[in-house]
Amino acid sequence: MTKGRDLKPHIGIFGRRNNGKSSLINALTGQETAIVSDVPGTTTDPVRKSIEIAGIGPVVVIDTAGIDDTGELGQKRILRSRDMLKLIDLAILVVAENLFDEPEKGLIADFRKQDVPFIVVHNKSDIQPAEPDLLNVIRERYSVPVIGFSAKYPSNLEELIRALQESMPETVYRKQPLVGDLISQGDVVLLITPIDIEAPEGRMILPQVQVIRDVLDHDGVVVICKEREVDAFIKKMDPKPALVITDSQVFPKADAAVPKNIPLTSFSIVLARQKGDFDNYLWGTPFISKLKNGDSILILESCSHHVSCDDIGRIKIPRWLSSFTGKKLEFTTVAGLDRIPGEMTDYAMVIQCGSCMITRKQLINRLKPAVDAGIPVTNYGMVIAYVHGIFNRAIEPFHAGGEVDYL
Repeated sequence: MTKGRDLKPHIGIFGRRNNGKSSLINALTGQETAIVSDVPGTTTDPVRKSIEIAGIGPVVVIDTAGIDDTGELGQKRILRSRDMLKLIDLAILVVAENLFDEPEKGLIADFRKQDVPFIVVHNKSDIQPAEPDLLNVIRERYSVPVIGFSAKYPSNLEELIRALQESMPETVYRKQPLVGDLISQGDVVLLITPIDIEAPEGRMILPQVQVIRDVLDHDGVVVICKEREVDAFIKKMDPKPALVITDSQVFPKADAAVPKNIPLTSFSIVLARQKGDFDNYLWGTPFISKLKNGDSILILESCSHHVSCDDIGRIKIPRWLSSFTGKKLEFTTVAGLDRIPGEMTDYAMVIQCGSCMITRKQLINRLKPAVDAGIPVTNYGMVIAYVHGIFNRAIEPFHAGGEVDYL
């Protein structure tokens, strides 16, 4: 499956072969962004394209294979196209020649099952105009915008763009602050950021950069140090930090160094609250104490990366969990948004990374099968805090109700 690694809004283009899906993308961008051919099935696999749409801004468009593809290989392409529904924020269903039948109705059923808003575009209207009765039936049945359009002669392009603007979910643009709602103007936020083998040379990692920007956007002051400097530095800080955020790998050291009256959490937990399934994380994490010999743990990484000899997800977390529980556990790691091996019910717990590289929609859909099956889910930061005995302190800044004990 195509890996989700872009935080811009995602728009999926769906429809039968040769309905002009790629031509529609070119009309939206005003340039030859996608390959166009009269041969049905030119687009064989979902293709992601970062584009700029006037009036909307940067988006990722996913051009999919035809939903009427044939043969064994064609059925696999259709499945890949439908998999894209887990990634997108908005869908465009492209029809042509006034054909609207079971393939389109089935796809709309999938849109609704995945809670994906959509519009319908009758393309190639310069060759065969859309019948008004058909457009009205679709509008009345599904209560969505339906537009007659010609990608070759896009005279009503503004109408299409306006429909996209109005149909895009507000949640795509309205993001919860990372920590901005926890601080006041002038508050100091101390970031503890180890520089180790996993830190990219010459750069900060993305969650650190995102937190820095969020604090500055909310008129706070950011102070950064490595874990070795925390003890001495925090003693002489004046004023004391209103919040300390640490890399999860040095949670125990940060817990020992930061006075108990100063709120402490981790970058991973901050991200989990912003776009993760936070309530289910709170519920799922304590199930670590109920793991049994032979239990399988699924570890989900949101991106592919170089695996170091002390990788957090593949080496450290399995080691910490095995040591904490005293059980013999099995671990399966899946990178990006690749398919999960076996059935979700094969796993006793799912552990998700911080997810800085995917959208909230993609993350929620990624975890949905586990949540629906009643499988406990958690994330890296919460696991690390739990096995080191500082879980309740780590979530306290976001969960004022005190300790969490759902077992």
